[in-house]
Amino acid sequence: MPLHWDIFCRVVDNYGDIGVCWRLARQLAGEHGQAVRLWVDDLSSLSPLCPACDPGLSKQWVEGVELRHWARDFVLDRVADVVVEAFACELPAAYVASMADAFRSEQWKERHSMSVADGQPSLSHGGRGAFRRPPCWINLEYLTAETWVDGCHGQASPHPALPLVKYFFFPGFTSATGGLLREAGLPVAPPSDLAETLEISLFCYDTAPVGDLIAALAASSRPVLCHVPPGKPLAAVTAVLGPSAAGWRLGNARIEPLPFLPLDDYDALLRHCAINFVRGEDSFVRAQWAGRPFVWQIYPQADDAHRVKLDAFLDRYGAALAPATAAHVRAMFHAWNGDGDVAAAWPGFLAHAPEIARHNRNWARQLAEQPDLAANLVKFVAGGV
Repeated sequence: MPLHWDIFCRVVDNYGDIGVCWRLARQLAGEHGQAVRLWVDDLSSLSPLCPACDPGLSKQWVEGVELRHWARDFVLDRVADVVVEAFACELPAAYVASMADAFRSEQWKERHSMSVADGQPSLSHGGRGAFRRPPCWINLEYLTAETWVDGCHGQASPHPALPLVKYFFFPGFTSATGGLLREAGLPVAPPSDLAETLEISLFCYDTAPVGDLIAALAASSRPVLCHVPPGKPLAAVTAVLGPSAAGWRLGNARIEPLPFLPLDDYDALLRHCAINFVRGEDSFVRAQWAGRPFVWQIYPQADDAHRVKLDAFLDRYGAALAPATAAHVRAMFHAWNGDGDVAAAWPGFLAHAPEIARHNRNWARQLAEQPDLAANLVKFVAGGV
């Protein structure tokens, strides 16, 4: 029997959090047959990723998912079987209280519903006279390659005041974690051809050293076409080059604005481009599935905690690379994250791009051998939590 899922998402980084939650919701509904309701506090951030979403509607159905506006005056109609609190967004207090009430109710029912045949509790989902098990509360954490998550994934955290337990679900790169979001049949890019023009996609925060990169691209001996989506990436480029609706040409590089692409179209762009600059979590994961060389700008955190996460990924990702190539990858990632010279790191990264591309395709295939995040979530919930 399908379970009812409520996924709660507060939009923090424009598209990163909602991108992850939307991909998860539609995969749970489309591939696993679950009844999914996605609560979003800012539906206007979802509509560019999913044009079928109307941000003016408080309730709608898109791709098998019920989309709901998570308004300040939250009104509760029912508690789901599975409740996903994405990235510690904090559930509405009324919802948590109702989860506790449901737990107490189910405990009472379990004590008083012994079957006549064997004297065991009669637990079921749906049907006349049946009742649901208590809600399964999951905190979906941010992705990290740090080794400590292997021991923390799936751990329980009892609520300090209510009879509820929250489980921490960590995406990750090993079989001891929750895995990565990956739809069934997601293609990996074929080996890139030797096109005369080097195509690049540039998706970054406005803090990225874009000016240094543009200078390096302009000095390239090979023609370069750099696609820049709207929002922070285009704002960063405009701050360096000035406004231009038609784009810019500097030396051997063309910098062209790109319309905002829905998620699936953006995935196709990543597979098309020879090199992708990505940021945060969602595009970071999609760049890995694309199988192309990429440069990641990690979301900055207080006390430079993000640098530990960056190096943890580089250690894991670069383990199978030749030492010289791994060093160029590390130098480019560090420079793009403000710790180094982009102009100095770019030529070495570009020179090793063919080897990096081969490594990325193998890396994607190895990751794909593990169960994906949605499948692991379904299995986790079905395990009797």
